[in-house]
Amino acid sequence: MEKTLKEKMITCLLVSLFILVAFVALFPVISLVVASLSPASDLMRYGLSGELFFSSFDFQNFQAIFGAEGSSYWQWYLNSIIISAVLIVLSLFFSSLVGYALAVYEFKGKRFVFILVLLILMIPFEILMLPLFRMMTAFSLVDSYFAVMLPLIVAPIAVFFFRQYSVGLPKELMEAARIDGCTEYGIFFRIMAPLMLPSFAAMAILQGLTSWNNFLWPLLVLRSNDMFTLPIGLATLLTPYGNNYQILFAGSVLSIIPIIILFLFFQRFFIAGLTSGGVKG
Repeated sequence: MEKTLKEKMITCLLVSLFILVAFVALFPVISLVVASLSPASDLMRYGLSGELFFSSFDFQNFQAIFGAEGSSYWQWYLNSIIISAVLIVLSLFFSSLVGYALAVYEFKGKRFVFILVLLILMIPFEILMLPLFRMMTAFSLVDSYFAVMLPLIVAPIAVFFFRQYSVGLPKELMEAARIDGCTEYGIFFRIMAPLMLPSFAAMAILQGLTSWNNFLWPLLVLRSNDMFTLPIGLATLLTPYGNNYQILFAGSVLSIIPIIILFLFFQRFFIAGLTSGGVKG
């Protein structure tokens, strides 16, 4: 009985701790939502806080987004959706192929290629931006979707993750498929890829979040206002000559929606993909 009571106390303490941590993590989001429902004059007067002034809440900021003032915002939103969606699909396709090949096949230079992937993974992207920018300029791709996506299609972290996950795949299925006359591509797409669904889901969330929040690289290669992604577009609303808080805060709240949808869609595979990919191999 004493042990059971002690366990209950520990459980209550852990739950209380987790609730506190969750509140601390969610406080910036709560403050953002409160700011999006407050007039710009209140933001200038009180600043960004989590205090609730229900009497002053209104939806004028969101009305501004859906009005004429928000025309550029929706173009930025569309650009981010297109870039993120295409980048997720291409990154999962190519990175899974590379990671799978490094895990299940034996070929000359395999260890060297894997070490190269790890070395690139250790290099900060900021160091690679200048040569990548010169490459995009040489290809005349600046100020286009391709300039944003091309350097990020095969992500080292995704290759490493898929390689670690594929190491644990049953090789017996591959041998049985070869005996039945299945090609190597057929083995991957028809047999192994369905087994790798948790890893695809985990990487879809991580790559989608990275692409959606990417700021520095798109800022370097995009020039025109119509090509800006959402983070860059929202940043342009803050200038020394005036700040459009109405669009900024309401637009920031709406920018969270795609990531929430992406996570809810893949959440049942997310934890399984992260744990399996992290311990196998």
